[in-house]
Amino acid sequence: MIRIFLTGYMGAGKTTLGKAFARKLNIPFVDLDWYIEERFHKTVGELFTERGETGFRELERTMLHEVAEFEDVIISTGGGAPCFFDNMEFMNQVGKTVFLNVHPDVLFQRLCIAKQQRPILQGKQDEELKEFITQALEKRAPYYTQAHHIFNADELESYHEIEASVDRLQELLEL
Repeated sequence: MIRIFLTGYMGAGKTTLGKAFARKLNIPFVDLDWYIEERFHKTVGELFTERGETGFRELERTMLHEVAEFEDVIISTGGGAPCFFDNMEFMNQVGKTVFLNVHPDVLFQRLCIAKQQRPILQGKQDEELKEFITQALEKRAPYYTQAHHIFNADELESYHEIEASVDRLQELLEL
């Protein structure tokens, strides 16, 4: 039975790498944020606004426990999911965890491109965005680094880089 949780900051490549890895292993891929949106017929942003951070994080935890019952699956968590409650400890107990570690400069480049799709980043100038990323990474590092494996995900910009990363991840996890 395979149950792998991909964790890391927004823009780390959890969905990109997770989908490609699941395809290679011929098992389902679940993006926790998408799962939540499907279940509640609202965006994560809407749920966050409606329930506040505490309410959203409680909901996220419940949904994490739900998807953790799936077998033979790759699960991409939201960037903040490992940092609340006992989520990281829980994921470590029920599956293999992988922290997709990405250099802040690479995250900055990726998030500049995706800024419009991420409400929390909208309106931030370049220097503000760099500072925002750096501070968030420092705050979340103690949680992310509890993962069973730390995987460099700096190179996910092309099909070939993604495929090479999938191969490296498969080797790391001995699958």
